[in-house]
Amino acid sequence: MKLKILCVGDIVGRPGRRIIADKLKSVVRDLDIDCVIVNAENAAGGSGLTPQIYNKLLRYGVNLVTLGDHTYRKRDIIKTLETEENIARPANYSAPAAGKGFGIYKTGKGPTIAAVALIGRLFMKPADCPYNTIDKILPQLRQKADVIIVDFHAEATSEKIAMGYHLDGRVSLCFGTHTHVVTADEKIMPQGTAYITDIGMTGAHDSVLGRGVENVLKSFRTQMPFPFEIATGNVKMNSILVTVDSNTKKTERIERITIDADSEDSTNYDSDDSKPEYFNNNF
Repeated sequence: MKLKILCVGDIVGRPGRRIIADKLKSVVRDLDIDCVIVNAENAAGGSGLTPQIYNKLLRYGVNLVTLGDHTYRKRDIIKTLETEENIARPANYSAPAAGKGFGIYKTGKGPTIAAVALIGRLFMKPADCPYNTIDKILPQLRQKADVIIVDFHAEATSEKIAMGYHLDGRVSLCFGTHTHVVTADEKIMPQGTAYITDIGMTGAHDSVLGRGVENVLKSFRTQMPFPFEIATGNVKMNSILVTVDSNTKKTERIERITIDADSEDSTNYDSDDSKPEYFNNNF
Protein backbone atom coordinates (compact mmCIF):
# COMPACT_ATOMS: atom_id res chain seq x y z
CA MET A 1 0.00 0.00 0.00
CA LYS A 2 1.26 3.48 -0.90
CA LEU A 3 1.39 6.03 1.93
CA LYS A 4 2.05 9.75 1.53
CA ILE A 5 3.79 11.26 4.54
CA LEU A 6 4.37 14.99 5.07
CA CYS A 7 7.26 15.99 7.38
CA VAL A 8 7.26 19.62 8.50
CA GLY A 9 10.36 21.53 9.61
CA ASP A 10 10.81 23.12 13.05
CA ILE A 11 7.78 25.25 13.96
CA VAL A 12 9.06 28.57 15.34
CA GLY A 13 6.68 30.49 17.55
CA ARG A 14 3.31 32.00 16.69
CA PRO A 15 4.06 32.70 13.00
CA GLY A 16 4.93 29.03 12.50
CA ARG A 17 1.80 27.87 14.32
CA ARG A 18 -0.36 30.30 12.39
CA ILE A 19 0.64 28.99 8.97
CA ILE A 20 0.07 25.42 10.20
CA ALA A 21 -3.40 26.45 11.37
CA ASP A 22 -4.18 28.23 8.11
CA LYS A 23 -2.66 25.89 5.53
CA LEU A 24 -2.14 22.36 6.79
CA LYS A 25 -5.62 20.93 6.33
CA SER A 26 -5.86 22.13 2.74
CA VAL A 27 -2.38 20.74 1.96
CA VAL A 28 -3.38 17.37 3.44
CA ARG A 29 -6.57 17.36 1.37
CA ASP A 30 -5.02 18.54 -1.90
CA LEU A 31 -2.04 16.16 -1.74
CA ASP A 32 -3.98 13.23 -0.28
CA ILE A 33 -1.59 12.92 2.68
CA ASP A 34 -1.92 9.98 5.09
CA CYS A 35 0.26 11.21 7.96
CA VAL A 36 1.72 14.55 9.10
CA ILE A 37 4.86 14.64 11.24
CA VAL A 38 6.09 17.95 12.68
CA ASN A 39 9.07 19.00 14.76
CA ALA A 40 7.55 21.28 17.42
CA GLU A 41 10.38 21.89 19.85
CA ASN A 42 10.34 25.64 19.11
CA ALA A 43 6.57 26.07 18.86
CA ALA A 44 6.02 27.87 22.19
CA GLY A 45 7.54 31.33 22.06
CA GLY A 46 10.42 29.95 19.98
CA SER A 47 11.67 27.48 22.57
CA GLY A 48 9.79 24.45 23.88
CA LEU A 49 6.25 23.11 23.63
CA THR A 50 3.23 23.41 25.93
CA PRO A 51 0.29 21.01 26.29
CA GLN A 52 -2.03 23.70 24.95
CA ILE A 53 0.00 24.14 21.76
CA TYR A 54 0.41 20.38 21.39
CA ASN A 55 -3.38 19.99 21.43
CA LYS A 56 -3.79 22.82 18.94
CA LEU A 57 -1.36 21.16 16.54
CA LEU A 58 -3.43 17.98 16.66
CA ARG A 59 -6.57 19.99 15.85
CA TYR A 60 -4.76 21.58 12.91
CA GLY A 61 -4.13 18.12 11.44
CA VAL A 62 -0.78 17.00 12.90
CA ASN A 63 -0.52 13.26 13.62
CA LEU A 64 2.99 12.83 15.08
CA VAL A 65 5.18 15.30 17.00
CA THR A 66 8.96 15.10 17.40
CA LEU A 67 11.14 17.21 19.70
CA GLY A 68 14.82 18.07 20.14
CA ASP A 69 17.19 19.89 22.47
CA HIS A 70 14.43 22.21 23.79
CA THR A 71 12.17 19.31 24.78
CA TYR A 72 11.99 20.28 28.45
CA ARG A 73 12.13 24.07 28.07
CA LYS A 74 8.46 24.20 29.15
CA ARG A 75 8.13 21.85 32.11
CA ASP A 76 4.36 21.46 31.82
CA ILE A 77 4.86 19.35 28.67
CA ILE A 78 6.30 16.51 30.79
CA LYS A 79 2.93 14.94 31.62
CA THR A 80 2.02 14.97 27.91
CA LEU A 81 5.31 13.26 27.07
CA GLU A 82 4.56 10.53 29.58
CA THR A 83 0.92 9.88 28.66
CA GLU A 84 0.50 10.47 24.90
CA GLU A 85 1.51 7.93 22.26
CA ASN A 86 2.12 10.27 19.32
CA ILE A 87 4.88 12.54 20.69
CA ALA A 88 8.60 11.69 20.91
CA ARG A 89 11.53 13.27 22.74
CA PRO A 90 15.06 12.27 21.65
CA ALA A 91 15.42 8.52 22.15
CA ASN A 92 19.11 8.86 23.05
CA TYR A 93 18.39 10.98 26.11
CA SER A 94 19.13 9.24 29.41
CA ALA A 95 16.83 6.32 30.17
CA PRO A 96 15.13 8.04 33.17
CA ALA A 97 14.24 11.12 31.07
CA ALA A 98 10.49 11.75 30.81
CA GLY A 99 8.77 10.60 27.66
CA LYS A 100 9.37 8.09 24.89
CA GLY A 101 11.82 8.05 22.00
CA PHE A 102 9.18 7.33 19.38
CA GLY A 103 5.56 8.11 18.60
CA ILE A 104 3.01 5.84 16.93
CA TYR A 105 0.13 6.72 14.58
CA LYS A 106 -2.30 4.37 12.82
CA THR A 107 -3.25 5.81 9.43
CA GLY A 108 -6.76 5.85 8.03
CA LYS A 109 -5.65 3.28 5.44
CA GLY A 110 -4.57 0.85 8.15
CA PRO A 111 -0.74 0.76 8.24
CA THR A 112 0.94 2.18 11.35
CA ILE A 113 3.72 4.77 11.24
CA ALA A 114 6.40 5.26 13.90
CA ALA A 115 8.40 8.48 14.21
CA VAL A 116 11.68 8.20 16.13
CA ALA A 117 13.42 11.29 17.49
CA LEU A 118 17.22 11.26 17.82
CA ILE A 119 19.59 14.05 18.82
CA GLY A 120 23.13 14.63 17.59
CA ARG A 121 26.27 14.93 19.69
CA LEU A 122 28.53 17.21 17.63
CA PHE A 123 28.24 20.82 18.88
CA MET A 124 25.29 19.76 21.06
CA LYS A 125 24.79 19.00 24.75
CA PRO A 126 25.83 15.51 25.92
CA ALA A 127 23.59 12.61 24.90
CA ASP A 128 23.88 8.87 24.48
CA CYS A 129 25.11 7.46 21.16
CA PRO A 130 22.35 7.94 18.56
CA TYR A 131 23.65 5.06 16.42
CA ASN A 132 23.58 2.51 19.25
CA THR A 133 20.22 3.85 20.40
CA ILE A 134 18.49 3.42 17.06
CA ASP A 135 20.02 -0.04 16.68
CA LYS A 136 18.34 -1.06 19.95
CA ILE A 137 14.99 0.53 19.09
CA LEU A 138 14.48 -0.82 15.58
CA PRO A 139 13.82 -4.48 16.48
CA GLN A 140 10.99 -3.55 18.87
CA LEU A 141 9.56 -0.95 16.49
CA ARG A 142 9.28 -3.47 13.68
CA GLN A 143 6.75 -5.28 15.89
CA LYS A 144 4.71 -2.09 16.33
CA ALA A 145 4.86 -0.21 13.02
CA ASP A 146 4.70 -0.87 9.30
CA VAL A 147 6.73 2.25 8.41
CA ILE A 148 9.54 3.80 10.48
CA ILE A 149 10.61 7.45 10.13
CA VAL A 150 13.61 9.02 11.90
CA ASP A 151 13.97 12.72 12.74
CA PHE A 152 17.67 13.34 13.46
CA HIS A 153 17.87 16.65 15.32
CA ALA A 154 21.53 17.57 14.88
CA GLU A 155 23.86 20.48 14.18
CA ALA A 156 26.58 18.92 12.03
CA THR A 157 25.76 17.99 8.45
CA SER A 158 28.41 15.26 8.54
CA GLU A 159 26.71 13.58 11.50
CA LYS A 160 23.34 13.68 9.74
CA ILE A 161 24.71 12.27 6.48
CA ALA A 162 26.45 9.47 8.38
CA MET A 163 23.16 8.57 10.06
CA GLY A 164 21.48 8.40 6.66
CA TYR A 165 23.97 5.77 5.52
CA HIS A 166 23.67 3.95 8.84
CA LEU A 167 19.90 3.62 8.39
CA ASP A 168 19.75 2.94 4.64
CA GLY A 169 17.48 -0.04 4.06
CA ARG A 170 16.45 -0.15 7.74
CA VAL A 171 13.92 2.71 7.86
CA SER A 172 11.78 4.37 5.21
CA LEU A 173 12.99 7.94 5.81
CA CYS A 174 15.72 9.75 7.74
CA PHE A 175 15.33 13.53 7.78
CA GLY A 176 17.29 16.19 9.63
CA THR A 177 16.05 19.09 11.74
CA HIS A 178 17.54 21.73 14.09
CA THR A 179 19.50 24.03 11.75
CA HIS A 180 16.31 25.65 10.38
CA VAL A 181 17.84 25.94 6.90
CA VAL A 182 16.41 23.65 4.23
CA THR A 183 18.97 21.67 2.23
CA ALA A 184 18.77 20.62 -1.43
CA ASP A 185 20.16 17.10 -1.06
CA GLU A 186 16.96 15.06 -0.87
CA LYS A 187 17.43 11.61 -2.37
CA ILE A 188 16.51 7.95 -2.17
CA MET A 189 19.51 5.95 -1.01
CA PRO A 190 20.62 2.65 -2.63
CA GLN A 191 18.58 0.41 -0.33
CA GLY A 192 15.37 2.43 -0.47
CA THR A 193 15.64 4.88 2.44
CA ALA A 194 14.77 8.50 1.64
CA TYR A 195 17.15 11.10 3.10
CA ILE A 196 17.53 14.88 3.45
CA THR A 197 20.02 16.69 5.70
CA ASP A 198 17.55 19.32 6.94
CA ILE A 199 13.93 20.01 6.09
CA GLY A 200 14.13 23.66 7.20
CA MET A 201 11.73 25.58 9.44
CA THR A 202 8.15 26.74 9.62
CA GLY A 203 8.14 30.38 10.59
CA ALA A 204 9.40 33.81 9.54
CA HIS A 205 12.16 33.58 6.92
CA ASP A 206 13.07 37.28 7.01
CA SER A 207 15.01 36.45 10.14
CA VAL A 208 17.98 34.63 11.62
CA LEU A 209 16.57 31.13 12.12
CA GLY A 210 13.18 32.60 12.98
CA ARG A 211 14.47 35.34 15.31
CA GLY A 212 14.61 39.09 14.80
CA VAL A 213 17.71 40.09 12.87
CA GLU A 214 18.70 43.22 14.83
CA ASN A 215 19.22 41.68 18.26
CA VAL A 216 20.85 38.55 16.87
CA LEU A 217 23.41 40.76 15.13
CA LYS A 218 23.96 42.70 18.37
CA SER A 219 24.58 39.47 20.24
CA PHE A 220 27.05 38.16 17.68
CA ARG A 221 28.91 41.47 17.48
CA THR A 222 29.07 42.26 21.20
CA GLN A 223 28.91 38.76 22.81
CA MET A 224 26.27 40.22 25.13
CA PRO A 225 22.85 38.63 25.76
CA PHE A 226 19.85 40.22 24.03
CA PRO A 227 16.23 39.08 23.80
CA PHE A 228 15.76 37.11 20.60
CA GLU A 229 12.20 38.03 19.65
CA ILE A 230 10.28 35.90 17.19
CA ALA A 231 10.42 37.44 13.71
CA THR A 232 7.21 37.86 11.70
CA GLY A 233 8.16 38.57 8.08
CA ASN A 234 7.93 36.23 5.06
CA VAL A 235 6.34 33.28 6.82
CA LYS A 236 6.80 29.91 5.12
CA MET A 237 6.26 26.25 5.90
CA ASN A 238 9.24 24.10 4.86
CA SER A 239 8.44 20.42 4.47
CA ILE A 240 9.08 17.25 2.52
CA LEU A 241 6.60 14.79 1.08
CA VAL A 242 7.53 11.13 0.73
CA THR A 243 5.64 8.24 -0.85
CA VAL A 244 6.34 4.95 0.93
CA ASP A 245 5.30 1.41 0.03
CA SER A 246 4.15 -0.06 3.35
CA ASN A 247 4.74 -3.60 2.10
CA THR A 248 8.38 -3.20 1.02
CA LYS A 249 9.10 -0.34 3.51
CA LYS A 250 10.96 1.44 0.69
CA THR A 251 10.39 5.05 -0.33
CA GLU A 252 9.46 5.64 -3.95
CA ARG A 253 9.53 9.44 -4.04
CA ILE A 254 10.79 12.41 -1.98
CA GLU A 255 10.21 16.07 -2.77
CA ARG A 256 10.61 19.38 -0.99
CA ILE A 257 7.46 21.45 -0.53
CA THR A 258 7.38 25.09 0.60
CA ILE A 259 4.09 26.79 1.44
CA ASP A 260 3.85 30.58 1.72
CA ALA A 261 1.56 32.37 4.18
CA ASP A 262 -1.05 34.70 2.75
CA SER A 263 0.23 37.63 4.78
CA GLU A 264 2.65 38.51 7.54
CA ASP A 265 1.67 37.35 11.01
CA SER A 266 0.87 39.71 13.84
CA THR A 267 3.69 40.79 16.14
CA ASN A 268 1.45 40.29 19.19
CA TYR A 269 1.89 37.30 21.46
CA ASP A 270 -1.11 35.03 21.90
CA SER A 271 -2.12 33.33 25.13
CA ASP A 272 0.13 30.32 24.51
CA ASP A 273 3.33 32.27 23.81
CA SER A 274 6.09 33.27 26.18
CA LYS A 275 7.90 36.58 26.32
CA PRO A 276 11.29 36.37 24.56
CA GLU A 277 14.02 34.89 26.70
CA TYR A 278 17.61 36.11 26.75
CA PHE A 279 19.96 33.99 24.67
CA ASN A 280 23.67 34.36 24.01
CA ASN A 281 24.09 32.94 20.50
CA ASN A 282 21.86 30.02 21.52
CA PHE A 283 18.88 29.09 19.39
